[in-house]
Amino acid sequence: MWRWLLIAPLLILLVLFAVSNMQPVAVGLWPFDLTWQTPLALAVLLIAALAFLLGAFIAWAAGGPSRRRARARIRAGEAAQAELSELRAREAKRVEAETLARDQAMYAGTGSRAVRVVG
Repeated sequence: MWRWLLIAPLLILLVLFAVSNMQPVAVGLWPFDLTWQTPLALAVLLIAALAFLLGAFIAWAAGGPSRRRARARIRAGEAAQAELSELRAREAKRVEAETLARDQAMYAGTGSRAVRVVG
């Protein structure tokens, strides 16, 4: 909703500009002998759109190293998470084995038939 409150006035100004500037102009490209007639609004808006796309491309390209570092950090974090999970599983098995050995040692000489429930 808030986005439209910002975009709507800009779209209205864009339409008013295009409707107000329909007189034809000759557009040429300097080193070549090319010229064509086009409405002024189309010429200005086309150049503005090309400048916007060029700026967007430059901003995207400038963010490349940051995106590369972020991907590397994500991979390092995933590797660390996998290692942590492996270490936790190994530690849980070690603790389980120690507990089982301690229980067996405790009940070995008494003749008790106590059963340890693992759950």
